[in-house]
Amino acid sequence: MFFKEDTICAIATAMIDAGIGIIRVSGDKAIEIVDKLYIDAKGNHSLKLFESHTINYGFIVDDNNNKVDEIMVSLMKAPRSYTKENVVEINSHGGRLIMEKILNLLISNGCRIAEPGEFTKRAFLNGRIDLTRAEAIMDLIHAQNEFSVKNSELQLNGLLFKKVDELRKEILYEMAYIESAIDDPENYDLTDYDKTIRSKNNEWIDKLEKMINTSDEGIIRKDGIKTVIIGKPNAGKSSLLNKLAGEEKAIVTDIEGTTRDVIEENIRLGDIILKVMDTAGIRDTEDKVEKIGVDRAVKSAENADLILYIIDSTDDSVSTDDRIKKIISDKNVIILLNKNDISDNINSLENDIKKIYGIEIPVIKTSMIDDTGIDELKHIITNLFFNGDISLKDEIYITNIRQKEALLNSLDSLKKVQASIDASMSEDFYSIDLMNAYTFLGEIIGQEVDEDLVEEIFSKFCMGK
Repeated sequence: MFFKEDTICAIATAMIDAGIGIIRVSGDKAIEIVDKLYIDAKGNHSLKLFESHTINYGFIVDDNNNKVDEIMVSLMKAPRSYTKENVVEINSHGGRLIMEKILNLLISNGCRIAEPGEFTKRAFLNGRIDLTRAEAIMDLIHAQNEFSVKNSELQLNGLLFKKVDELRKEILYEMAYIESAIDDPENYDLTDYDKTIRSKNNEWIDKLEKMINTSDEGIIRKDGIKTVIIGKPNAGKSSLLNKLAGEEKAIVTDIEGTTRDVIEENIRLGDIILKVMDTAGIRDTEDKVEKIGVDRAVKSAENADLILYIIDSTDDSVSTDDRIKKIISDKNVIILLNKNDISDNINSLENDIKKIYGIEIPVIKTSMIDDTGIDELKHIITNLFFNGDISLKDEIYITNIRQKEALLNSLDSLKKVQASIDASMSEDFYSIDLMNAYTFLGEIIGQEVDEDLVEEIFSKFCMGK
């Protein structure tokens, strides 16, 4: 069923022992159900008597009227609440056992456990927020850097909704004009209309392209750069991972082949997020386990946004590895000449590397002992992926793949309109593709959306949100 009208409850805070825990209840019977369990300081079940948007002191009691916990209860009556339903939030002590006991009492008195994201889904279905704001809430919860926070706040303030909604209204107006002119040609003139619609269509295409062009950088800034560290055994791959992470995530020894599997770690370098994978050293080996690790290293590198190719600069020469050369041929690559602190021939090695792999590939001299090259690495990554500092005062970045796909589909429809104009086709052909563009834009804000998509989007939310 697309919308469920029963009363739901969930623990809205983390399930850890803490000073405070919050249990959220929403639905027509939220106040009635909680009032069965709530008593004030005088022992009265008085919750339903309180004004909306008040916080009240009292106790939760069980079915035998025994006190379970001392609480503060927040009351928000419909429609002035997060879900536009009656909402009650019980602020209890944060022990897991206490919160679970209160939750079970709510269930036994008529609530059911909320599905993931169901509170926000109800806010969407009840018209309080559009789909872009709903997805911005999830992005804000999972934000890993300042960019994600600011961009999510802009979406929560309705900036993306406003851009999309304005485009839809403009497209709808032109569709209505065309239909009116076809049905009533005496009162609506289509003479030279192709010039009018061409101009407007070009404006719409330009707006869509500007939004789409922000997506690659936006998605990477939000989700992180898929970064794979490759190299031969004992080159310093695991040491680099540990240095970037600021702690020992991978075992480092002088024994070759220590890393057998792919080790993954999210690392922040300032406001840059790296989704780093340390891999097994790439070499020919008879060890079955190590061979699996090498194969996984190659596969991980093939799917990477960035490859950090680390080379042991204490080697007398750099030999060409055809597998590595193939992997990095069409990737963003940074070569790290490691062990700079003990190498005697690093300058000649750098020249050899540029001859083998191409002079345009950045080469950094690094040492995991004295941190040489780490700041330079961050600077090069920034230049490779980002167009300088982002100002988010009046511009929004598309960081959602679903939204990007809808924008691309809408753009494709508008380009078909352009092709129809160029081919001097009749105006009713424009309407078909204009309607498609209008519909795809509606998918972004939730005006054109089916039940399966709604369920998929909100299933990714955490419990209690």
